[in-house]
Amino acid sequence: MTSATRAAATAAAELASMLRPPLLRLTRLVRLQRVDMNVGLTQLSALFTLNKYGPLSAGELAAYERVQPPSMTKVLASLEERGLLRRDAHPSDKRQAVIAITEEGRSLLASESRSRDAWLAQRLGTLTGEERALLERVVPILDKLAEQ
Repeated sequence: MTSATRAAATAAAELASMLRPPLLRLTRLVRLQRVDMNVGLTQLSALFTLNKYGPLSAGELAAYERVQPPSMTKVLASLEERGLLRRDAHPSDKRQAVIAITEEGRSLLASESRSRDAWLAQRLGTLTGEERALLERVVPILDKLAEQ
């Protein structure tokens, strides 16, 4: 490892140590801006995934959410009971179901997003124009870091 490579690795580690705490705090604060506290964050995450990727099998959804299928089964049962998703017959395997978000689920997600966006917009409004411009330039970098 060259001296430049070691220096870059050290700088990246220091930046990671500086970034992690405020990112975690901000994420936690944004997550607290809730419309329906009866729907848990795990449930909301499953709805967001279904909304983003479309209908999925329970196993596929569990894989996207990085949870075990039995845990996903409980989440799905609760969401289905609330009318936020539905189970349709799998087109080629009648033993499976395809899980899809309902209009009620989409409506809940839209309300949650509006609430979180409003809170964050209010917080951003306390920053200077220069600070907001800097954050705007950082968004693509954060997106790149968040890619899986």
